[in-house]
Amino acid sequence: MPVTYIEIHHSEDVGQRIDNFLLRNLKGLPRQRIYKILRSGEVRVNGGRVKPSYRLQLDDRIRIPPVTTKSVTPVKFADSTQEILQSAVIYEDGDVIVLNKPSGFAVHGGSSVASGVIELLREMRGMPRLELAHRIDRDTSGCLLICKGRSVLAAVQEAFRQRVVKKKYDTFVDGEWPPSVRTVSLRLQRYETAWGERRVRVSSSGQLARTDFSVIARKAQATHLAATLHTGRTHQIRVHTQSQQHPILGDSKYGETGGLAAPRLCLHASRLVVPIGSDRLDVKAPVPLDMQSFWNALNEH
Repeated sequence: MPVTYIEIHHSEDVGQRIDNFLLRNLKGLPRQRIYKILRSGEVRVNGGRVKPSYRLQLDDRIRIPPVTTKSVTPVKFADSTQEILQSAVIYEDGDVIVLNKPSGFAVHGGSSVASGVIELLREMRGMPRLELAHRIDRDTSGCLLICKGRSVLAAVQEAFRQRVVKKKYDTFVDGEWPPSVRTVSLRLQRYETAWGERRVRVSSSGQLARTDFSVIARKAQATHLAATLHTGRTHQIRVHTQSQQHPILGDSKYGETGGLAAPRLCLHASRLVVPIGSDRLDVKAPVPLDMQSFWNALNEH
């Protein structure tokens, strides 16, 4: 296959990260392969090497090396899946969609799941340019922001970079959380297990992460916490609670929780506040029934 070139002339492509642009335009090419050709310099912009985080400019000329893409299987979903996602929409306007994402739904497709929320919504809505503004874990429920166009996505991403986005979570943790622990600031480092699973641990060589905690309610064996993120590291709340010996109930990755068998990871993104230009998006998602029912069934002190 020959080398191909793509020129950026569409305003919706301007400002997009090149890794995301390639993921969209080289459909069927594995994610790992896309990052490999970027890091090796096989992909070039205007004749030069670029990082995956490079943002495209008008009239950029992208060199694409010879690659073989697999035929892309159309996104398929059951009627029940469509109904679940449609009913999960808690806010929508001409620029954004906000979902109260159910636990168990990955936000995007990957090695373990063919299609996530973003691929399903693009197909369901017939809107191929829908983009995730951020990510939350597959097993975490709650506020997930999706942008309908590049200009609003750029504004939202800038708000995240400036750390002016407010993200609040509800979580149930094992045991009696000490009232004196109101802030956890620890460095977190991503790593891969021997079997290839991505995890996070506390490490002096990691990136600084801060979470504020406040106690909402207590039961005999558990504590309901409100968690406010000041940074957005992978698995941040999960590792910060584990570091205090009070892991999140239902967390199979980061801790044993005695005899309390939660039906799911008890972590829910309950509020998201995002400045977008001169506007301010402020959305709330109530704690879902499965989490609330589990909490209600726990023994009192």
